[in-house]
Formats: sequence, C-alpha cells, structure tokens
Amino acid sequence: MDNRPIGVFDSGFGGLTVAKGIMKQLKNEKIIYFGDTARVPYGSKSKDTIIKYSNQIIRFLLTKDVKAIVIACGTASAMALDTVRENYDIPIIGIVRPAAVSAVNKTKNKRIGIIATEGTVRSGSYDAVIKEQTEDVQVFSTACPLFVPLVEEGWAEDKVTYMVAQRYLENLSDKAIDTLVLGCTHYPLLKKTIGTIMGEEVTLINPANETALVLEKLLNSKDMMHQEQIPEHEFYVSDLAEKFEGFAKQIIKTSTLPVKQINIENY
Repeated sequence: MDNRPIGVFDSGFGGLTVAKGIMKQLKNEKIIYFGDTARVPYGSKSKDTIIKYSNQIIRFLLTKDVKAIVIACGTASAMALDTVRENYDIPIIGIVRPAAVSAVNKTKNKRIGIIATEGTVRSGSYDAVIKEQTEDVQVFSTACPLFVPLVEEGWAEDKVTYMVAQRYLENLSDKAIDTLVLGCTHYPLLKKTIGTIMGEEVTLINPANETALVLEKLLNSKDMMHQEQIPEHEFYVSDLAEKFEGFAKQIIKTSTLPVKQINIENY
C-alpha cells in the first residue's frame, strides 16, 4: 500500500470532472487538486508557457508528497506530458491517451471526431495516439476555443452556449462520425448540449472516466493503492477561490469543500 495522495491539476474547473471520476473509481484515494484559475484558459497559449505552468504546478503538488500526478487538462497533456515525465521521478499520466484508446475501441465505422482547445488540436496529439493504435481510422478534429470560458462562466446550459456549440459542431455533423472525443476536461460539462446536437448515434468519450481507469491500473501494477482510508480531499487554486468552491460543489456534489488560494508563481 501507499498512503500518499494523488495530485490532479487543470487550468481551472474542468479537471474536477477527472477528480470526480477518480473519487468514484478509487474511493479510498485522497486527491490534492490544483486549478490554475488565474491563468485559464491554456488552449491559446504556447507550448513553452504550458510547460512552464505545468512544472510550477507539479513542484507545488510535490510539496504535498503526492505519489502520482494526473494532468487533468487536455492542453497540458498534449503539450507538456512528455517533458515533465522526464523531469520528475513520479508516475504522471494525462488524459489524451486514455480517451484516444477508448475511441478506437468503441468506433464501429472507423470515423472519429475530436473536439478540443486550439493548442490540443494544433499539437495533433489525439490523432497521433489514434494512428498509433490503428491506421484504419479517419480522424476529424475541431477546435472549440469558446467552450472553456463559457463553462468557467457557468453558462453550460445557456442558449448562447448551445448556439456556439452548433456553430463548432457543424464541421463534424457531415463527416459521419460515430464516436466523438471530448478532448478537454471542461467539455463533459457540456455533454448534454453536445449530445443533443450530435445525436444518439454518436458515442461521446469522456476522458475523465477513461483516465480514472488507467490510473487504477497504474496504481495496482505498482502496488500503490490505498485500501483503508476515508479521504479528505484538498483543493487549491491560483485565484477566485470562492467562485471555484461554488462551482466545485456542483460537480463533486458535496456541501463542504474548502478551497485555498496560493501564489503558484512561487513554485
């Protein structure tokens, strides 16, 4: 057993979907969550900037003696994962590979759609993992840069969000895809809207669920599971702690969820 907590980080609120998935799948594991709410969104930033931010956050999480780290951010997973894995002697996983592999396993007509931030689409990370699994698949990617700020604003079910989603998804509607990867952890919070627009025949891949399963397999393989803990999770942000707390309570479904604000630039 390994009694240490698991570190999870995202550019803001979206990674809470991954945290929720881990809490459901690994009920005895404690989570230390960091949301970079002062610098969200990540999707329009450069690779060097994303690597810098990721290193700062990982250094902070290591002060909490975490045993593994989940990058619960599509952009950081796409742009920084390989680099930070070389820098730290700790298991680090992202959301891209688990979601991409799941899409390959679930598609029937070999036509997969990807929606993600501009940075993730530009990196081609999902395409690369899918093609690594099989060449017999067509991949269609669309950047949806407004989705993150709309979610962060609390407008997940607003009619404006529906109109924006229609505009973005029309690029995929005529591609006959049967599987769509929600390639940013904010996007599962728009699942109802996206599902309505794409139709029941399109399977939506939630990276949160797939990543939780991969984390469980990793911890089991290294004999790092915690068997007997009733966890008290910790949440940290770089700004807007009160707003984050209100939003997090809606996702995690808890009445008590203390959030602390820190200066991430100190790390």
